[in-house]
Formats: sequence, structure tokens, C-alpha cells
Amino acid sequence: MENASLKLRGMSCASCANNIEDAIRSVPGVSECSVNFGAEQATVTYDPNKTGVAAIQDAVDAAGYSAIAMQDDVLAPEDDTERQTRQAENRHLTRKVWVSGIISATLVIGSLPAMTGVSIPFIPMWLHNSWLQLVLTAPVQFWCGASFFINAWKALKRHTATMDTLVAIGTGAAYLYSLFPTFLPGWFIAQGLRPDVYYEAAAVIITLILLGRLLENRAKGQTSEAIRKLMGLQAKTARAIRNGREVDVPIAEVVLGDIVLVRPGEKIPVDGEIVDGASTIDESMVTGESLPVKKQSGDEVIGATINKTGSFKFKATRVGKDTFLAQIVKLVQQAQGSKAPIQRLADRVTGWFVPAVIAIAIATFIIWFNVMGNVTMALITTVGVLIIACPCALGLATPTSIMVGTGKGAENGILIKGAESLELAHKLQAIVLDKTGTITQGKPTVTDFVTVNGTANSNELKLLRLAASIERNSEHPLAEAVVQYARSQGVEPTQVREFEAVAGSGVQGYASDLLVQIGTHRWMNELGIDTSQLQQQWDRLEYLGKTVIWIAIDGTVQGIMGISDAVKPSSTGAIRTMQRMGLEVVRLTG
Repeated sequence: MENASLKLRGMSCASCANNIEDAIRSVPGVSECSVNFGAEQATVTYDPNKTGVAAIQDAVDAAGYSAIAMQDDVLAPEDDTERQTRQAENRHLTRKVWVSGIISATLVIGSLPAMTGVSIPFIPMWLHNSWLQLVLTAPVQFWCGASFFINAWKALKRHTATMDTLVAIGTGAAYLYSLFPTFLPGWFIAQGLRPDVYYEAAAVIITLILLGRLLENRAKGQTSEAIRKLMGLQAKTARAIRNGREVDVPIAEVVLGDIVLVRPGEKIPVDGEIVDGASTIDESMVTGESLPVKKQSGDEVIGATINKTGSFKFKATRVGKDTFLAQIVKLVQQAQGSKAPIQRLADRVTGWFVPAVIAIAIATFIIWFNVMGNVTMALITTVGVLIIACPCALGLATPTSIMVGTGKGAENGILIKGAESLELAHKLQAIVLDKTGTITQGKPTVTDFVTVNGTANSNELKLLRLAASIERNSEHPLAEAVVQYARSQGVEPTQVREFEAVAGSGVQGYASDLLVQIGTHRWMNELGIDTSQLQQQWDRLEYLGKTVIWIAIDGTVQGIMGISDAVKPSSTGAIRTMQRMGLEVVRLTG
């Protein structure tokens, strides 16, 4: 069995999604089909020995819609055609909403005296002229609302009914009925009936439905932003070594086994294994860990993570749809296209909804006409049933909320497996939170600065300036934390000479003609520097799980700094809120 994803065009409501599902399932060889109205997407499982994507597309076309096979490579360069098509459609809908909105407002204002039975001084009587209202309503009915009638006719030819059918029947009935009082007012008066017209009802209904379509279109467009942002994380090109030369190639052209060169500060284009060189890599995008990870020959690297310090060469082991980032994107796409259990119920309901509404509307007309003997009231109540009973909200609310929820989650680093997970979330009793990057800020921060003379003294700022001056020359993330802390205290680094980084131990150099050495406790002992004066404070910070660096000036310890991943300011309030909701909150950390 194989899977295929199809982008659908021409759907106007949840009933259309059901029609497409039925059409695809009728194709021999198709075992499973799920159509998501909100995502405008179909996921099909089929037997390639019995059918193919082309046959499935033909079935969709025969049902009155269109289907485009989606690219197999989820990280292939994005085609802007779809976005441009949606934007053009939005502009077209916006124009129609403005035109129909202005005309509808004019018609409603002109109809107020007749509706209320009260003469309103600022509304001229000629504004309620039925001939004028006929002329004003015509462009709304036949241009703004043309798509409803066209789609209703297509549905009728397929022996089905959709939301467009309801709108077309409702507004068409209101408009056609109004033609009789307009052309034959005397006959109505002779029958003892008022020659009332309902042009404003037809215009307002079309305006409101068009406004709903416009908002629906915008919601659908926004849901794909999360996917686009995830795709934007990948590098655009790779520096492959071919025939002994460095060649910049598009990422889509990287093949398995390619040797790729990565320089400091660059994104790693695809997944692979280092074959030459060493570096530290920021993998927080994948793991959430704030500190860059040291990598050397034989270690794996992940595409879209950032190379921090050294240069290295790696062999591409996973490319295209097989990369780690592609799997994340695919997971989000599957989650957005999945159906919650409640949505399956809604789909079953909407399948019978339109025919049921039409039947109820016919019954309403017959009952009102027989009981009241008033064709006007019978028509108005029938139109009311047709228009108010709109299944679009029923079919669109759940898939749209799922797409928005999973998309927003992905933007914030939260991967939701599917719609069922979201629906079950209200039953949660306990929640497990990762520490790094979730409860904490996800980057090293100086939390403690202790000197041999205490903290509130003038020597503290001088010592901080010397430490920041040395650390500014280092690329280590802990060094960056020291520099940031100094600047937050209003201290700017000074010039340094004879800077030296001692691998695995620390850094040293001369600042203000003083030898400044900053590093680990082990390095201090190797240098023969006495650390007993701050041993107790060091033990306390180590016990708290903080990384401690020692600062020595001219061979004498002057202070220590505790560095850790600081808790986010919002974490305490968020955890308390979850606890008040009755959740047991658990912290999971290495």
C-alpha cells in the first residue's frame, strides 16, 4: 500500500469534503481516504497495483472538484503559486464584500420605514422604491453571489447538495418573490396583501456569507505559516566538495555520500557524520539544550543546527525528506491534517445536513401556507430556515482550530502528534515539563558573582571589567554569558594582550597590565593557585548544579561566578496556574 497527499480546490463547505471522500473511496484499490476541509487536503491510502494518483485525481475531477498531487519531498523549495492564488482570491472576495456591504447597508436603511412602520425624517421615501432596490440588488445577486449559484448548479448535476445550494435557494427565492410585488403591485393589493419586497434580505445574506468566506480563507492561509517557518529553518545552499573543488549547490541537490564543508556561524545543511575537523554546535533547535555540543570526527550532526566555532567536513547520511527537520515538518503536516473523534461525528452529520435542511424548509413553507394562508410569511420563514441552518461552521470549526493549534505549537517548539491528542488534553491529570528551554531561558546566564571582599564594594566592578575583557576574546558560550552580565551591570570590557585559550581549562591574558586567569577549579589547582578562601561558596554553587568559573588576578583568586540556565520570569506564574487547574506538575531534567 502507498500513501498520497492531494491539494484540493473547489470545496465550499464540509458537505463538499464528504462528496470528495465518497468519490475517492469509490476508486478500486483505495483502502482509506480522509479529506480535511480546513486544510483543503486529502490523504489517500491505495494499492498501486490496482490504481494510481492519476485515477484518484480523475475521480475528484468527475465529482466537480480538482486535485493536485503534493510534492513528496516536504522540504522541497516552496511553490509560491498556491499562496499567490489564495491572495488573489482574497482580494477578489474583499472587493465583493465591500460592494455588497455598501449596497446592503443602503437597502437596509431604505427599508427601515417599511419595516418599522414609522416615518424616519432623514431617510427619503424614494430610497424604498422597489425599482431602485431591484437595480441595486442585481449586482449583489448576479455578480457578488454568482459563485453560490454556479456551485449549486454543479452540485445539482452531481445529484448532491451543498451549503451553496442552501444559499442559492434562499437568496434566489427572496429575490424572485420580490420581482412580483415590483412588477405587479396592484395584484397584491387586490388580494389584500402588502406589496412588500425582500431585496435587502437577499443582499444582506449574500454579504454575510461572503464575509464568512473571506474570514475562512484568511484562517486557512494563516495555518500554513507554521510549516513555512519550519521550512525556513533549513539552509538554502550547501558547500559540497566535488572533484576536489568546493561547489555551492542548492540544498535539494545534495546527495547521499556528498562531503560538505561547514564554516563557523553557518547552518548545517543536511544530516551527516563528521569525517574531518571538530567544532561546537548549537543544537538547541532540536534538543533545547542551551550549551553548544562539542563534535569531532565520527559524531553525527543534524541539519538546520548552527555551527559555532570550528570548521569541519561531514558526509551526508540523510537528505531531503529523510532529514530530522523534514520528519518534524511531516509530523506537523500530519497533525494538521488529522481528524479528531468529534470531527468524524461532525462529518457524518454534515453529510445528511443539507438534504435535511431542504426537507425542513419545504415542510416549513407548506405548514405556514396552509395554517396562515399567507404566501409572504411562508416564504420568509422558509428562507430563514435555509439561511440560518449553515453547516459551514460545523465542518470548519474543528479542522481550523486543529490546524491553528498545531501550527502555533510548532512555532513555539511544541510538537502535537495529532488531533486526538488535542481532544484528550482536557482529561490531563499530570503534566511533565522539560527543564531546559521550557522552564528556563535556554541559554547560560551569570546568576552569582562572589568576590573575596564580598559583593558591595568598588573592587567588584573592577574585577568584573577585567573578567569581561578576557572573556570577550573567547567564543565559548560561558564567556558570552560573562560579557553579557558585565554589560548589564554597566561595565564595558577593555583592551587585552597576549590572550590565550587553554583547551578544557580556561582562558588567560593581560588586561590593564594585570595577568587575568579564568577557568575551572582543576585548572586553578594545576596552576598552584590557592582556592581555599572561596571553597565554601564554590561547594554551595556546585551543589545547586551551577557551572562555576574561578577568577584569579596575578596568581591570586579574587572571585567566582555561578553560571546556569536561568528560570524564565513567566515560569513560576505558569506552573502555579497549572497547579490551580488541578494538574500535578513534574520537572524532567538530565
